Amino acid sequence: MKTNSLLGLGRFMIPVPAIIGQRTLLGKARKERARLASIRSKEHHLVHDFVTREIPRVGEPISPEFIGQQLKMPVGRVNAILDELEKKLILFRNGQEAVVWSYPVTAAQTPHHLTFSTGEQGYAA
Repeated sequence: MKTNSLLGLGRFMIPVPAIIGQRTLLGKARKERARLASIRSKEHHLVHDFVTREIPRVGEPISPEFIGQQLKMPVGRVNAILDELEKKLILFRNGQEAVVWSYPVTAAQTPHHLTFSTGEQGYAA
């Protein structure tokens, strides 16, 4: 039996057959896609996609002013969208209102280091 996944039960890690691990991940991915699809407008998608792309590129939190400037949107509208996305737990902002993480990436250092096909590096949220 080939295993690619481990299931944690209490203090124990139990090997899980690859097919079960893949089905579990696919199910979770479908649920996450449905949750993200609940975002109401194209602007929400535009802002989320932008910050998710920019965080690994710049490696630091993204300010609403930068988002507005790059997407040619008023900062007030950007902040309203960020508020809604944050309420849905799709992104998180620090005390200065800059976006620190946008699912699935973060500007904060985590144990989950990523290298993208473009060569950019970052961290998983």
